[in-house]
Order: sequence, then C-alpha cells, then structure tokens
Amino acid sequence: MADAPRPTASHRAEYYALRAVIGTLHALPWDVACRFGSKLGTVGYSPLGIRRHVVERQIAAAFPELSEQEVRALARRAYAHLGRSSIETALLPSIGQNGVLDMVESADGFELVEDAISRGHGAVLVTGHLGNWELAGAYVAARGVPMDVIVRTQANPLFDAYINETRATLGMTVVRDHEAARRTPRSLREGRAVAFVSDQGVMGLASTFVPFFGRPAKTPRGAAVFAMKYDTPTLFVTALRQPSGRYRVSVERVPIIRTGDREADVDAIVANYTAILERWVRTAPEQYFWHHRRWRRQPEGTPPELRDPSL
Repeated sequence: MADAPRPTASHRAEYYALRAVIGTLHALPWDVACRFGSKLGTVGYSPLGIRRHVVERQIAAAFPELSEQEVRALARRAYAHLGRSSIETALLPSIGQNGVLDMVESADGFELVEDAISRGHGAVLVTGHLGNWELAGAYVAARGVPMDVIVRTQANPLFDAYINETRATLGMTVVRDHEAARRTPRSLREGRAVAFVSDQGVMGLASTFVPFFGRPAKTPRGAAVFAMKYDTPTLFVTALRQPSGRYRVSVERVPIIRTGDREADVDAIVANYTAILERWVRTAPEQYFWHHRRWRRQPEGTPPELRDPSL
C-alpha cells in the first residue's frame, strides 16, 4: 500500500483549527453545540458565500417550480443543516454508541438489515449525502451489525485519519475505495454488511450515467456490481432529521434486475438506488449536500438544457 501523503502546513493549520473548535464544543451542552453548527453553516452561505452559486443553481435545476426567493431560502437551510450535521458527526465519539441510539427516534424497516445478516450472506447497504449519512452508519453499527464502510481518501491526511478514527470508534470497519474489490467479497462471505455512499461520480471509480432530477448524473456502480455478483440483499438506508432534532432511520429494498445482460442489469440497479435517493431528497431537500457539483461530468451528446447547471 502506498504511504499516506505528508501533511502540508495548510493541512496542519486546518486540522488543528478543527480540533480546537471540536474541543470547545465538547464543553457545551449538545443542543447549544448543534445550534452553533447551524449558525456556522449559515455564515458559509452569507456573508462568506462558499460555493453559494453551485448550491443555488443546482437547487433551481432540481426544483424549477421554485422562485428565486424560495431557492435562496432553501439554500440557506441547506447550509444550516450541513453545519449542524457536521458538528453532530464531530461529537458522535463523545456520546458513544448508546448516545447514537438515543439520537434516533424511529427506525423503519430495520428488520430488513437484521434478516439479511441473520441469513449469513451479508448485505450491501447504499446511501447518499442526505440527512446525516455518518450517523446512519454509526446507527447500524450500534445496533450490533458487523459493518464495513467504503470510504474515499480525503485531501487533508490529518483530517482523513481523524474521521476514520471516529468511524472506527463507533464500531465501523473502514475500507478504502481502492481496497473494496479485494475486501468486499470476503466481508460478504463472513456475513458482514458493506456500506457505500453512492451519489458522487469521481475519477477512478467505475461509474455509469443515470437520471437524477431528470439530468444524467455520473454515479458509482460498485454497490450494484457486488449485489449482482454475490446475489446479496441490497438495502437503501437514510437518516433524516425530524422536527424534534432527532433522526428517523429508514431502510428499504433496492430492486435487483436480472435479465441476463449483466452490464445492463448493473446499470438498472444503479438507476434504482439513485431513484430512491431522489425520492428521499424531494421529501427533505434542505438536508441534501448540494455543495457537490452533482452533474459536473456528463456523457457526450447531452442536450444543452440538461448540462451542468452549476456553471
């Protein structure tokens, strides 16, 4: 395995600033710390305007029926949600698995996970950057499910090590995406759940283009490939914040297509879990991570009206 990149001075400054903030927040009551996170998020929207045009243009493309004022209001709420959920994630190790369980007020369909694991063939879990995806993984692990999470390496190696240590503390086994092809088959044979966050098509990952809010979006195929090859139950998991401030976890089956055309079937499965994600995003659009340019990469021949709206 290649050595981890050496952190730069900028990486160190970012990391120690983050740790200082987290250390301060540990001294605050949970609700106060989370409200601070929401305020911090809205500062990112205004006055700082971090990726503001990307967020607003993508929301407008996904929800063309909204007025400019409604788009801006939704964008502001998305920043507040991201700030709050980021603080929640940073503080999860301090509350441990019992605290994680207390953060969830209901878990619909979780018996699907338990049933899949009880059969001894593992399960493929799929989610997106919606709600609090880190909490979703931590909750599954806190319920006693042995689980791997497939992760991308972060640009800042110090932050990368910190977030993965946080995941391990909460009971998840971290697997780098470049190790997934080797590790996932063994994990499924051992009856483990393997979790994928499958809504960001990046260079180096096997992906396909499927519709997301009516536009072709490059989407990772990994979860679908393993589901097909190993005939593994495939489940979509979300954790959405409720008015109470706690979360609702929802689990549902991803339809598996088998026509005999393996490549077409894999693409159909990717389209299915992307459609499920879109349905959930429509129920809580302020909880989606609009900051990522979801339609940045598109197939040749995409009509102008369906091209990347963030440009």
